[in-house]
Amino acid sequence: MSGEIPGASPDHHMMSPTGNISRRAPFPYVNHSPNPSREFSGSIGNVAWKERVDGWKMKQDKGAIPMTNGTSIAPSEGRAATDIDASTEYNMEDALLNDETRQPLSRKVPIASSKINPYRMVIVLRLVVLSIFLHYRLTNPVRNAYPLWLLSVICEIWFALSWILDQFPKWFPINRETYLDRLALRYDREGEPSQLAAVDIFVSTVDPLKEPPIVTANTVLSILAVDYPVDKVSCYVSDDGASMLTFDALAETSEFARKWVPFVKKYDIEPRAPEWYFSQKIDYLKDKVQPSFVKDRRAMKREYEEFKIRINGLVSKALKVPEEGWIMQDGTPWPGNNTRDHPGMIQVFLGHSGGLDTEGNELPRLVYVSREKRPGFQHHKKAGAMNALVRVSAVLTNGQYMLNLDCDHYINNSKAVREAMCFLMDPNLGPQVCYVQFPQRFDGIDRNDRYANRNTVFFDINLRGLDGIQGPVYVGTGCVFNRTAIYGYEPPIKAKKPSFLASLCGGKKKASKSKKRSSDKKKSNKHVDSSVPVFNLEDIEEGVEGAGFDDEKSVLMSQMSLEKRFGQSAAFVASTLMEYGGVPQSSTPESLLKEAIHVISCGYEDKSEWGTEIGWIYGSVTEDILTGFKMHARGWRSVYCMPKRPAFKGSAPINLSDRLNQVLRWALGSVEILFSRHCPLWYGYGGRLKFLERFAYINTTIYPLTSLPLLVYCILPAICLLTGKFIMPEISNLASIWFIALFLSIFATGILEMRWSGVGIDEWWRNEQFWVIGGISAHLFAVFQGLLKVLAGIDTNFTVTSKANDEEGDFAELYMFKWTTLLIPPTTILIINMVGVVTGTSYAINSGYQSWGPLFGKLFFAFWVIVHLYPFLKGLMGRQNRTPTIVIVWAVLLASIFSLLWVRVDPFTTRLAGPNIQTCGINC
Repeated sequence: MSGEIPGASPDHHMMSPTGNISRRAPFPYVNHSPNPSREFSGSIGNVAWKERVDGWKMKQDKGAIPMTNGTSIAPSEGRAATDIDASTEYNMEDALLNDETRQPLSRKVPIASSKINPYRMVIVLRLVVLSIFLHYRLTNPVRNAYPLWLLSVICEIWFALSWILDQFPKWFPINRETYLDRLALRYDREGEPSQLAAVDIFVSTVDPLKEPPIVTANTVLSILAVDYPVDKVSCYVSDDGASMLTFDALAETSEFARKWVPFVKKYDIEPRAPEWYFSQKIDYLKDKVQPSFVKDRRAMKREYEEFKIRINGLVSKALKVPEEGWIMQDGTPWPGNNTRDHPGMIQVFLGHSGGLDTEGNELPRLVYVSREKRPGFQHHKKAGAMNALVRVSAVLTNGQYMLNLDCDHYINNSKAVREAMCFLMDPNLGPQVCYVQFPQRFDGIDRNDRYANRNTVFFDINLRGLDGIQGPVYVGTGCVFNRTAIYGYEPPIKAKKPSFLASLCGGKKKASKSKKRSSDKKKSNKHVDSSVPVFNLEDIEEGVEGAGFDDEKSVLMSQMSLEKRFGQSAAFVASTLMEYGGVPQSSTPESLLKEAIHVISCGYEDKSEWGTEIGWIYGSVTEDILTGFKMHARGWRSVYCMPKRPAFKGSAPINLSDRLNQVLRWALGSVEILFSRHCPLWYGYGGRLKFLERFAYINTTIYPLTSLPLLVYCILPAICLLTGKFIMPEISNLASIWFIALFLSIFATGILEMRWSGVGIDEWWRNEQFWVIGGISAHLFAVFQGLLKVLAGIDTNFTVTSKANDEEGDFAELYMFKWTTLLIPPTTILIINMVGVVTGTSYAINSGYQSWGPLFGKLFFAFWVIVHLYPFLKGLMGRQNRTPTIVIVWAVLLASIFSLLWVRVDPFTTRLAGPNIQTCGINC
């Protein structure tokens, strides 16, 4: 271990020699409150407002100048400015400064009523028109094509329900603003010790060949250079593949950081990931006034290129694994040679004493973590790795908040952590917030965004709608957590003010009794309903004080109960009770590292509540959705932060096959949640999950099931064209009006949604296209794989999405073709509809003008399918129309089958209409 690991916060729980837990006062070297946000009570807003009103009244009194002691100075004729001495001016500035620090650190910005009210009206109108349309469809069956009509009606009803679940959680969209200057005035004044909370930042990686070390290195460098007090930042890198390549690359990164961090802070550079900074096609001299910048930038670019050469050398060396395994520099075998059977490993690369840059300034901590893995243990993939990081960080630094990032998501805005603190450290909002979610933004995507990789509709519309209810869902990266919420604690309950009548009748006493009864009822329900929050920090502390035992015995019993929940580690259990974070000052680095190794052992979570009620929740590939859902069910709320400069940026799989595999993994996770005990259809009703928030979570888990009606609806046009059937009855003039109204309401909803959100029509259309592409491929496979896992216990392997750079340029990865079975359903549907169009048209030509009317309806839906699958067709064609052989073979095979069907239908043969024998008998 290099360097000491001191306490990151002034308020700590100390472990006495007997193992008892006691709370101590802040350490002597700190002369401020452990968490100043707690000093501002709920009445502070009233005090500030009263002072403002009094000051305004005094100003109105002939221009009198308000003083801090409550008096005022009236200006005299021509001598007003000179009568105020320097001390008076100082007192006024100090009063204004104190008043500014009392202001909220953020605010909600509602959508303009001129934009949101028409949007809501169209939603209601669309719901009415949809109800009338479904009533018409149900009451007018098609007798000569009854099975096709029934299938189409079932699909339409499902689409209506799916639309309701998706639409109404977007009823209250909001924007938010943050005030970084107020945050600095309150917690980070110049010349005083910073009072900002400590943050532990997690970076997770598995396979260095699919997740290149240079990508991970850029993410780590952007973290080490973040605009935040260095003693408050700790970076933990989880290597779940126990790769020596990742370890060596991190060692190189820590050395390069000593040069890179002072450079970017000196010249205030954005972004602070060197790969993306040097690749920007902008005027890098803009706003730069220091003459030494050009020379330093040129030297730093050369240093980075040499750093990349060293990393590339490590990668090329790692491709040839020695038979005896990897050997470290000291001659000992690498402990992770067997990736499935190795001990836990922790290496502190940068610390306070040993982490100095070239200018002698401290660097944030950088810690390498690889948890223990043994055969026969369930390791729970990424969720297990994140829980290991939670425990390691709690033992070593115990930051009050945690930020988790994927290895390919670098910090694009160096003030991103401060943006999150505007919500988490706000005295009014902060105690109720479990996490602050940032939108995901991506680099390296083609200009047209062929496969909707940016997910703009989801991040700019859906999540902003949820922010107006109980907060956005957790999307797996770019999220700052409150450590208390991760530990399964409930949020503090806001005391409700008694009514006016109750206050007249002594309502305070009654309200107190009612509150106590509701609290007792909640505690009793904990043993009945598993969806009710597990435990409350206040309950634990009160239980220790009022249990009736002596202090030593009560603390021991409380500690045993906590160890049953959190695992057998006294140091970690003690850290969970430290509301403001920090580690014991008396702890030595050696003892902390020993305890950290213990908490990442593969058997540590046995017989504890990790993964069920605490930490990242197990049971789904998409552990992010499940983890956020559990927090919301306990009553926490989340916040969506969208700064003008994107906080984080990452890479996305722009290749068709990789993109479909990514969507498959997300959909499979939703299906796993749907068939688990955490399904939002029945879980959490004893908690405080809001109704519309539950709607959103239900939609998040059942959306893969929409693939079945979508598949049917994409095949129906072709079947109608090939068989000559029509699934719609004869349409009257009144019915045609409702059909037109339905289509107009659909388009109006999309247009008004784009209007208030700022999403472009091209992004909205790409999202619609890929919804169809993913629905009939990845979502369909996810449903069947989920059923196989639930019914037969057949598990699917987790595939890490490739995050390789586009080094060949010109988006070469976009045109790369990788065959996968996910391509079969869309290819089949595309060919069926093309053959159906030709068949139906030829039949109409042969049958006369009377068949052209029904043909137009069939062709409309067939072309609807083909247009939505157009990006998929372009992906199959490859670059410059060089179609892969496997696609040609598959297309020829399907075309042959449906050509034979076409011949069997024989559309060119004239069909003679004969007499109805059943009506007039054999003598007709």
